[in-house]
Amino acid sequence: MKWENFTAPRVAAFQCAPGKKQSIFWDGKTPGLGVRVTPAGARSYIFETSLNGKTLRITIGSTKTYTVDAAQRKADAYKAQTNDGIDPRQVRADALVAKQVAREAEEATTAAIQAQQVSEAVTLAEAWTVYVAERQPQWSKHHIDDHMKAIQAGGLQRKRSPKLTKPGALAVLAGMRLIDLTPARVEAWARVESQARPASARLAWRLLKAFLNWCKAHPDYAAVSATNAAVSTRTRETLGKPKVKNDALQREQLGAWFSAVRQIGNPIIASYLQVLLLTGGRREELANLRWVDVDFQWNSLKLSDKIEDFRMVPLTPFVTHLIAALPRRNEWVFSSLTAQSGRLAEPRIAHNQAVAVAGLPHLTIHGLRRSFASLCEWIECPAGISAQLQGHAPAGVREQNYIRRPLDLLRKWHVQIEAWILHEADVDFTPAAPGLRIINAA
Repeated sequence: MKWENFTAPRVAAFQCAPGKKQSIFWDGKTPGLGVRVTPAGARSYIFETSLNGKTLRITIGSTKTYTVDAAQRKADAYKAQTNDGIDPRQVRADALVAKQVAREAEEATTAAIQAQQVSEAVTLAEAWTVYVAERQPQWSKHHIDDHMKAIQAGGLQRKRSPKLTKPGALAVLAGMRLIDLTPARVEAWARVESQARPASARLAWRLLKAFLNWCKAHPDYAAVSATNAAVSTRTRETLGKPKVKNDALQREQLGAWFSAVRQIGNPIIASYLQVLLLTGGRREELANLRWVDVDFQWNSLKLSDKIEDFRMVPLTPFVTHLIAALPRRNEWVFSSLTAQSGRLAEPRIAHNQAVAVAGLPHLTIHGLRRSFASLCEWIECPAGISAQLQGHAPAGVREQNYIRRPLDLLRKWHVQIEAWILHEADVDFTPAAPGLRIINAA
């Protein structure tokens, strides 16, 4: 061990002793400061002392990095710490941790600022796309279509018309940033849309409210949609309430309606409209009917249901007659050779023409469902029976918790309903003999 006052030339001249792995030279001026030299000529400053009865050695750094004065100051600082019982290694480790924590905090702050900037730039249309994609597994196709139509920009070519598609009710808000979507802006939108298309505006408003509730709970959008801008008394009052629909076939109109519908050139549409009236089903429930859902052996239909996953309804004699006569061109009962889906898509035009030919007042497709419910009253059918046939939610504690009707009980009344409607419409039809079932109808 050699003690010399360190100078730059002396430090540069230190050499490792022959046959040694390293040689250490100690500064005669600064206690604990040394230079370690390897056979390859690498030199570094070190500090060595005793702490808590044990030898402590710390590498300060290369002699190329530290000057003699800098190394001496570093050694003095380490000596002061050890004199106070502090381990410089722990101080250095704590400093590195603190530096890392500070760096991570800075990175987190930067990331939060960037995320906030990105979040603030998100438009309604961009978030709407994410919303629909996330919720799609829980929604029906019809509900998904409602969302896509509400936000569509318009100007696209229609499939069955030379006219271009119109912008959706929410299209004017699509490019707006979520952060700018205030109650006042939604109220202004409602004032315009309620004048042009009140029904579509009310539907779009309901969709918008649900969407903004989703945004409030979404980590990417919560910061810019803390309040639901669509929840406003003024907006609700501006859009108003939907008018009560009264379109329905009266008893004396049944003959004219059946006569006109049965003359429709497309037998698929003609049968579909008659089945729709005689079952009281929803438009899409019947349009989505597949051949696997038709049981000719046990006279039943399995219909998709918006209240439950599905519901079973009787396959009545005349409906059996209509369905059995349809061609089996694909999986759909009411198939179409022109529709992309392969099933009946738009029966409204043919129905409107038939209503006009019959000289009847305006009657919508949904009006046929309303007609079924009203006509059931003529034979004093129990309200619970007709409601269950149509897939309405049970009303009252008794219906919800106690009444469990078998399909045969529904059939008893459904057959009577069908027979009465056909009789009033002067439709000549003789049911098959009792007990006779159609099996594997082609």
